Amino acid sequence: MPNSTLERRNDTPNEVQLIERLVERKNLMKAYSRVMRNKGAAGIDKMPVSELKPYLQKNWQGIKRELLDGNYYPKPVKRIDIPKPGGGIRQLGIPTVLDRLIQQALHQVMSPIFDPYFSESSYGFRPRKSAHGAIKQAKKFQLEGKRWVVDMDLANFFDEVNHDILMSRVARKVGDKKVLLLIRRYLNTGIMFSGIIKHTS
Repeated sequence: MPNSTLERRNDTPNEVQLIERLVERKNLMKAYSRVMRNKGAAGIDKMPVSELKPYLQKNWQGIKRELLDGNYYPKPVKRIDIPKPGGGIRQLGIPTVLDRLIQQALHQVMSPIFDPYFSESSYGFRPRKSAHGAIKQAKKFQLEGKRWVVDMDLANFFDEVNHDILMSRVARKVGDKKVLLLIRRYLNTGIMFSGIIKHTS
C-alpha cells in the first residue's frame, strides 16, 4: 500500500526548502511591510514597531542563521485582558515585533500550501476572503430563497487544541523539519501576564 502521508506531501513542490524561502529577501520585505502597516503594541521586549528596521539592520544576519540552523527560539507572548463592551474579558496575545515579522513571513510561504484545501465557504484570514465577502454570499443565498445563516466560532480553539494532533496535520503537507520545529516552538513559547511566564504545551 502506498504511503498516504508521502503522497500528500508530494502535492507541494520544493517544500523541503521552505525555511530558505521563509528568509528570502523578497518574502521578508513583504512581511516587513505588513507588520509596519499593522503597527500594534510592543511585546515583552518593549520594542515598538518603529525600532524594527534598525534592529534588523544590526541583527538580521544572526537571526537568519538561527532560523536556517533550526536554533531560533521565539519570545513568550505578552497577554493583556481587554474588557468586552457587553461584559466579560477578551484575552489578547501580543508577540514581539520580531516574532510578528517571522510569523508573517512564515504565513506567506505556508498559505499557498494549505489554502487550496480550505472550503470555499471559509472566509476568515484567507487571501481575497473577508467578512464582507461572507456577508455578500449570505445576501446572495437570501435572494435565492434561503432563510437561515449560521455563524459558528470555535471558542478558545488555540488555547485548547492538542498540539501533537495539530502538528501531525501540518506535517502531512510540510516536509521541512526546521519549519515544523519553528511552528512547534511558537506553539510552546508561553505567555507572560503580569510579569509571570506561563509555559504552554
